Amino acid sequence: MTSSFSNLSLAEPLARAVAEMGYESMTPIQAQAIPVVLTGRDVMGAAQTGTGKTAAFSLPLLQRLLKHENSSTSPARHPVRALVLLPTRELADQVAQQIALYAKHTKLRSTVVFGGMDMKPQTLELKKGVEVLVATPGRLLDHIEAKNAVLNQVEYVVLDEADRMLDIGFLPDLQRILSYLPKQRTTLLFSATFSPEIKRLASSYLQDPITIEVARPNETASTVEQRFFSVSDDDKRRAIHQILRTRGVKQAFIFVNSKLGCARLARSLEREGLKTAALHGDKSQDERLKALDAFKRGEVDLLVCTDVAARGLDIKDVPAVFNFDVPFNAEDYVHRIGRTGRAGASGIAVTLVSSSDARLVADIEKLIKKKIDLEAVEWDEDRPRGRINDGRRAWREGDEAPRERSSERREGRETREPRESRYGRSAPVSRDPFFERPYEPGNTETPPAWEPSVRTAARSAVSANIKPRRKVAALFKSPTPPTTAG
Repeated sequence: MTSSFSNLSLAEPLARAVAEMGYESMTPIQAQAIPVVLTGRDVMGAAQTGTGKTAAFSLPLLQRLLKHENSSTSPARHPVRALVLLPTRELADQVAQQIALYAKHTKLRSTVVFGGMDMKPQTLELKKGVEVLVATPGRLLDHIEAKNAVLNQVEYVVLDEADRMLDIGFLPDLQRILSYLPKQRTTLLFSATFSPEIKRLASSYLQDPITIEVARPNETASTVEQRFFSVSDDDKRRAIHQILRTRGVKQAFIFVNSKLGCARLARSLEREGLKTAALHGDKSQDERLKALDAFKRGEVDLLVCTDVAARGLDIKDVPAVFNFDVPFNAEDYVHRIGRTGRAGASGIAVTLVSSSDARLVADIEKLIKKKIDLEAVEWDEDRPRGRINDGRRAWREGDEAPRERSSERREGRETREPRESRYGRSAPVSRDPFFERPYEPGNTETPPAWEPSVRTAARSAVSANIKPRRKVAALFKSPTPPTTAG
């Protein structure tokens, strides 16, 4: 297989863009997929994350679209001819940016549509006409139903991160979208794994595909140093500080299992002096894009994420990934640590393991087929033991260690995020001071001393089948209710 982009015989506008982006040698998935896609065959591609899949399908698609490039300004001359479907907003935006860079010296038009943003600007772009449409399934269906997007001239469709789309529950949406496309087309499916579900999807929608695998399923990148530390829940934030300091790490992803845990951890680390941003599903799309841009520019050191960011985010030279929570799904471990050690660079993946995580760690061992050894964190001797100061009183060596009370033990458990169950997530205990105050009734006036007796007597009268009026009236004779002096 060809290993250099210069030997690919790309059209001059594409070759120029690739050279300007500094591409020289192809990655394994690029070397195997690009020549096949150029022939027009369907492809099932499996490659671990961060291996250059976007160029592997984008460059040959653009090359084939250039055969019918049109310089007309009429939207009708620019129908959607290539459709790229992705599971998340961030990944869709990122792939669209890459395609725009590859096609910048051509007349081909491209745009991206995803949820969480106003549909009007997206509609205006679609109405102008685009050859390459990058989209998330839900928002694309919105535009189809609004008749903003017509897909009856699509020649190529790409299902990227197909396993993730199935995990999220996009299969019905994918089936609806594919029903709008012409039967005669080229279909490319890329997935981190070839699960039975993915194989069924491929058998339904791909025609005699070429299978390309460049890594064993669920193989972790050899450039990533994997470390597992046994740490109590209370010491996890302190462990992050320690490892950042001892390893000299400047930037890192930190993954947690829930949106609430993500927001809380980001606030805590920010209070402790670290430049931190949160990235989770409850953030607006504008907030999420700003957080990513700040991280890329180096204005943010730690990006605390849920698994919404675990796949596809291609941010170069991120030296470390922390799993603050061990992922519930072992496959998510592979995708999380794939955020570092990309494109041949080295990286470190640190997983913080508490006493309740034994089963989850065992699942990861089975998946990656490696024995996991738990290490102890080597704390700096000149650093105070106990929690990092988060507004409460810290204690130092030499002080009398505070006796652990039951309330403190409960507080430690609060730092773990509730796990998802078949009946939904259990309600977390809030750390907001408002909710820690004792309950106070809305009416603060002191009721008269005789009032409880009246209520009690009335209840007793009813239960004894005695007419309540007589019983209650008798109580008013003695004692007499107090009067207020004028």
